[in-house]
Amino acid sequence: MTVELTRARRVLTARRSDEGARRWPLSRIFTLVAAVAAVLAITTIVLGGLALARLTAARAALLDVAGPAVIAAQQLSRAVVDQETGVRGFGLTGRPEFMDPYTSGVADERTQVAALRAYAATGGFDHVGRDIDAVEQAATRWRDAYANPTFAGVRPDAVEGRTLFDGVRAATGTLTADIDVQRLADRDRLNAAAAYVTVTGIAIAVVMIAFLAAAAVGLRRAVLRPVSDLAAQVRDVVSGGVQRPVHGAGPREIFELGEDVDAMRLHILHDLDEAQEVNRRLDRQTRDLERSNRDLEQFAYVASHDLQEPLRKVSSFCQLLQRRYGGQLDERADQYIEFAVDGASRMQRLINDLLAFSRVGRTTEAFTPVDLGEVAAAAAAQLDQVRVDTGGTVTVGVLPTVTGDATLLRQLLVNLLGNGLKFHRDGVAPEVTVSARTVDEGWEIAVADNGIGIEPEYADKVFVIFQRLHGRDLYPGTGIGLSLAKKIVEFHGGAIGLDTTGGPGTVVRFTLPTTPLPAPEEK
Repeated sequence: MTVELTRARRVLTARRSDEGARRWPLSRIFTLVAAVAAVLAITTIVLGGLALARLTAARAALLDVAGPAVIAAQQLSRAVVDQETGVRGFGLTGRPEFMDPYTSGVADERTQVAALRAYAATGGFDHVGRDIDAVEQAATRWRDAYANPTFAGVRPDAVEGRTLFDGVRAATGTLTADIDVQRLADRDRLNAAAAYVTVTGIAIAVVMIAFLAAAAVGLRRAVLRPVSDLAAQVRDVVSGGVQRPVHGAGPREIFELGEDVDAMRLHILHDLDEAQEVNRRLDRQTRDLERSNRDLEQFAYVASHDLQEPLRKVSSFCQLLQRRYGGQLDERADQYIEFAVDGASRMQRLINDLLAFSRVGRTTEAFTPVDLGEVAAAAAAQLDQVRVDTGGTVTVGVLPTVTGDATLLRQLLVNLLGNGLKFHRDGVAPEVTVSARTVDEGWEIAVADNGIGIEPEYADKVFVIFQRLHGRDLYPGTGIGLSLAKKIVEFHGGAIGLDTTGGPGTVVRFTLPTTPLPAPEEK
C-alpha cells in the first residue's frame, strides 16, 4: 500500500505541474476583473465629467450670456424710447426738464450697448454685433437730424424725425429678436446637454449593472461553483466515501486544493487500511485470548473440582491417623502427621479460594437489587467467631441498595472485614467500620480498620493474586482474598483501591455504579 501511495503521489505531482500550470490563478482573475472595473470607472468618470461640463457650459451660456443679453436689449429699447419721449416733450412745451429723460436715456443706451457688445463677445454673437452697430447708427442719425436741432431751438421736420425714429425702433427690434433667437438656441443646447447627462447616466448604470452581473456570474462559475463542488466531494469523503477520488476545478488554487485533498484522502485510506489490518489482528488475538481465558478458567474449575475428592481423602486419613495414633508414636512422627494435616487443610482452602475466584464473572443471571446493609450484616455474622476470638468490633453504617450478585457482594465484604479483623496490632482490639457516600460514579464504600496498615508502595501489589506481605506463620491465608475482591468489584462495574492518605490502619475503598454497566454475556 505504501508503494501505491508513493506512485499516486508522483502521478498527482505530475498532473498538478501539467494541468495546474494551464489554469489561471485567482490573482490573475481578480487582477483582470479589477482592471476592467478600473477602465469602466475611468470611462464613467470621463463621460460623466464631459456630460456635466457640457451641461454647465450650456447653462452658463443661457443664464450668464443669453438671458442677460435679452434683458440688456430690452433696456436698450426702453432707453431709446426715453430719449424720444424727452425730445417730444421738449418740442411741445420747450421746458428744459424734458431734457433729463433724454440725457439719462442716452447714458443708459451707451451702458446697454457696452453690455451687449460684451455679451456678444462672450457668447460669440457675431450677427448681434452688427445689430448693435445698426442700432447705434440709427440712433445717431435720429439725434443728429432731429433731437439735437430740437434742443437747439430749430424746428426740424416732424415727419422726417418720426421716420428716423422708426428706423431706430426697427433696429432695436431686430436686435432683440436676434438675441431672443440666440437665447432659444442656448435653451435648446441646455436641454440637449441635460438629455445627454441623463442618457449618459443611464448608459453608465446599465454598463455597471451588466459588469456586476457578469462579474457575479463569472465569480460563481469560476470560484463559487468549484469551491461548492469540492466541498460536496469532501463531505462525501467525510461521510464514508473514501474510495471516490476528489477532483478540483476552476482556478489553479482550487484545482491544487482538490489535488491536496485527494492526496490526503489517499493517505487517510492508507492509514485506514493499516488500522483495519491492525484491528483484524487485534480481533483475532482477542478471540484467541478469550478462548484461552475460557480454557484456563475451565481448567482451573475442573482441576480444582477434581482435586477436591483425593484431597479430602488425604486430609481425612491424616486426621484419622492423628486421632488414632497420636501419642503412640515418637514425637517426630506426631510432627510429621501434623505437617501433613496442616498441608492438606491449606491445600483445601487454596482450592476453595481458586474455585471462588474462577466462578466470579461467569454469569450475571444472579444480578438483583441488593441491600448492602443486610449483606454487610450477614458478612459480619459469618465472621462472628473471628471477632470474638480477637475481641474486635464491626460497625456497619447506612449502606445503599445496588444491583449485583448478593453472594459475590457478601463474599467481597467477608474478605474485607476478615482482613480488618485478622491484620490487627498486638494488644489493640481490632475495630472495623463500613460506610458509604455518593460520588460521580455512583456509590463509594469504605472499609476501614485500625490494624497494622499497608505501606503505600504495596497499594497495587496486594490486589495481585497470591501476593502476600507477611509469612503464613504470622497471618494465615492463601493470598487470594484481595485479588478476589478486586475481581468482584470490577465484575460489578466498579473500581477498588487503598486510601493511602495517612492515618493508622487500612482503608479500602471501592465503587459501585448507581446504574450498572451492561452485563457481560455468560461465558
